[in-house]
Amino acid sequence: MKKNALRQQVASAIQACLEKKAEELTILEMEKGSGAFTDYFVLCSGTNPRQIQAIADEVELRLKGAGLRPTHVEGYNQAEWVLIDYVDFVVHVFSEKARKFYDLERLWKTAKRLAPADLRPAAKKPAPKKRKPAAAPKGKKKKKKS
Repeated sequence: MKKNALRQQVASAIQACLEKKAEELTILEMEKGSGAFTDYFVLCSGTNPRQIQAIADEVELRLKGAGLRPTHVEGYNQAEWVLIDYVDFVVHVFSEKARKFYDLERLWKTAKRLAPADLRPAAKKPAPKKRKPAAAPKGKKKKKKS
């Protein structure tokens, strides 16, 4: 998958989390040699089981609209730790208690932490403008040598 397309999908998942008032949003970009099975982790917390399920529902709904379905969802009914696996990235929605207990940020401490703005595609630089050759000053004419 192209990196920009993947980053856009992760950004959509993050936006879904934020719309449902997810707390403590963390984005981890996993290192290639770390043994991680995915490229990104999106971690966030909800304050109660209903909010945790609402966050998970919004992530799935948003990405389904973009034509992406999770390969696996785990923990939805218990709503302590909902894991939504999209292969190239995984969204984790925790209760506060479960997040502290599992502490994935510590477990994957070598991963690069990103801000949501880091996932936006880089703006393309405009092509450099071509310079026109400088014109000779008006009013003075050069004399021809004879």
